[in-house]
Amino acid sequence: MTTHCLQLKDTDPYFNLAAEEYFLKSQADDFIMTWRSKSAVVVGKHQNALAEINHRYVRENQICVARRLSGGGTVFHDPGNLNFTFIRQVDQVDRINYSLFTQLMISILKKLQLDVYANQHNAIFLDQKKVSGSADHVHRRRVMHHGTLLFNSHLHQLRDALNVDLSRFDDKAIQSNRSEVVNLSGFLPSDMTMEKFSDFIFHQLVQTSTDHVVREITSQERQDIETLRDEKYCRWNWIYGYSPRYRYRNELPAAGKKVSFMLSVEKGIIKESAWMGDISARLAAMLTNALEGRNHDYEMLKQVIPGLETQLQNEGFSAELLLEKIL
Repeated sequence: MTTHCLQLKDTDPYFNLAAEEYFLKSQADDFIMTWRSKSAVVVGKHQNALAEINHRYVRENQICVARRLSGGGTVFHDPGNLNFTFIRQVDQVDRINYSLFTQLMISILKKLQLDVYANQHNAIFLDQKKVSGSADHVHRRRVMHHGTLLFNSHLHQLRDALNVDLSRFDDKAIQSNRSEVVNLSGFLPSDMTMEKFSDFIFHQLVQTSTDHVVREITSQERQDIETLRDEKYCRWNWIYGYSPRYRYRNELPAAGKKVSFMLSVEKGIIKESAWMGDISARLAAMLTNALEGRNHDYEMLKQVIPGLETQLQNEGFSAELLLEKIL
């Protein structure tokens, strides 16, 4: 079977994630792809997106939030991170050994004199710090395995974008295992640019297949991928609305007062809210009526909450404070 080898040039994370799904589900041949994206937080398919991101930092720094097709934990993409994707047709899905993909990548990195190794979750480590995470997805008799390679990423952005207070969320979503990370570039025996590293990894991957073709995305493929990107991967319903149901709890402090509240959220939409403590029944009812049925989303709630400013101020609160605490 022919292996199609593509070095994707797009830096749009939504396009690249859509390309993975497109080649997995619409083709019969094998694929190897490498790609890079502009700054983005990418959550696993079964994760609660809000519980994985520091939404204020992400919003203020114009970092994309995306959801991928595979499970596993949240990862950070930026131009200093190289992503790799394997798509294979298999006879028996239950017999696929995913660690073979990891060992292949380790063997390639060792050619650069990097002393890397894998843990039990097929993550790759260097000097006891994580440099690569991976995940998988099965579609019929086709398997996708993809992962990251931190080369010279902005690690401070990674840490800040994923700095979340998980105590506010009560859900059954898969949570990420936070690990200390490091860039590969700092351990190379000589200087290497990201472009040369990317080319090296791609050409090494190409050589793993005897029957391969190196090519670009065709115009028809690009059109189909862009359609999938626009209809799925860019949509709020996929990024946030696909999150498992959860409860969000927090407190609304004010001088001499203490109010606690709980939101029940399903498919990203606030279904119920409960307000307890030093708050009048009238304001609690107004908040309930204003919030229920709305997306648990900053852009949505900043259009609703300021309309309650007068009522909130009458009881010692503010719309700005509530908007800060409700997400």
